[in-house]
Amino acid sequence: NDFWARLLERMFQLINPQYHFTEDYLECVSKYTDQLKPFGDVPRKLKVQVTRAFIAARTFVQGLTVGREVANRVSKVSPTPGCIRALMKMLYCPYCRGLPTVKPCNNYCLNVMKGCLANQADLDTEWNLFIDAMLLVAERLEGPFNIESVMDPIDVKISEAIMNMQENSMQVSAKVFQGCGQPKPAPALRSSRSLPENFNTRFRPYNPEERPTTAAGTSLDRLVTDIKEKLKLSKKFWSTLPYTICKDERVTAGPSVEEDCWNGHTKARYLPEIMNDGLTNQINNPEVDVDITRPDTFIRQQIMALRVMTNKLKNAYNGNDVNFQDTSDETSGSGSGSGCTDDICPTEFDFVTTEAPPVDSDRREVEASATQPGQSLQTLLIVFISLVLQRQWR
Repeated sequence: NDFWARLLERMFQLINPQYHFTEDYLECVSKYTDQLKPFGDVPRKLKVQVTRAFIAARTFVQGLTVGREVANRVSKVSPTPGCIRALMKMLYCPYCRGLPTVKPCNNYCLNVMKGCLANQADLDTEWNLFIDAMLLVAERLEGPFNIESVMDPIDVKISEAIMNMQENSMQVSAKVFQGCGQPKPAPALRSSRSLPENFNTRFRPYNPEERPTTAAGTSLDRLVTDIKEKLKLSKKFWSTLPYTICKDERVTAGPSVEEDCWNGHTKARYLPEIMNDGLTNQINNPEVDVDITRPDTFIRQQIMALRVMTNKLKNAYNGNDVNFQDTSDETSGSGSGSGCTDDICPTEFDFVTTEAPPVDSDRREVEASATQPGQSLQTLLIVFISLVLQRQWR
């Protein structure tokens, strides 16, 4: 708004060179910007387009940052003592039984990892909602909120606005004189530099050079497309993390080998059923003692961070500035100044977040404790998760 007010002041002096305007008078002129609309509808349209584009781009970048930070923080969560004991049994006990070349059974590994990563798996619901929101904002960046397509013709829009004022200069001047008073004539020296000498040509439309494009589009288009593909691959990341780790031939015998593998006791088929995902489903995990009544508070903090970012992305998708949302009604989609019309922002989407209720624990007492290999196993699990994350986000 300040830009258009300052532009009006300068243009008003150019179209009325026969008058002398004081600073106070020009300030009065700028106050009539919204009322007079000297530049037509260009300022309003441009403001809406630029605001939506910047909101979408800024929030998308913030979303990428939050996703990276959550993944990095969760990958550094230390395993529980029960997890360390289960890992030791799975990876080291075959050596004690004289079976150094026998790798763990795939299903055995899955139960161990599902127990070790039970809290991480609870991230999955909110993580998937976050990824869906990121993909929707990415679509906006490829379409009506594309910041390049909005910013590139901005000089043309300003030129169009100036031409609108030239065409209506007589009416604008008359209304300003009526509202702000009749200005004093300019001194003789200044009046000699009259309009015909100083302002004898009309502004012409400016035709900028087109953006360099390829078959894949502009550089921003390619970047957004590349990010979208990586985001799609990261859906259900946390719930599938045990499968990703256990299918690695360096860790297990593989899904196809069911007999000649270490089942936790000997070289034979692993018989117990595979547990479902999430903390509450580990109540009967045969390999890892998991206290399902004590969710990891750090993981819950990351779930909340994802939830807050998802709501910001929802607002950005609908064209609303997240900094001006009513926090008491954050998920309603309400906000000021979206500038969206039905054909550009046809629908709003809602996010439904669910969290598993706590279940009473009925666990058996833990028996033997492993002290010496604990630190190395803890490091090993963190390395596993870090390697998978690096592969996913590369």
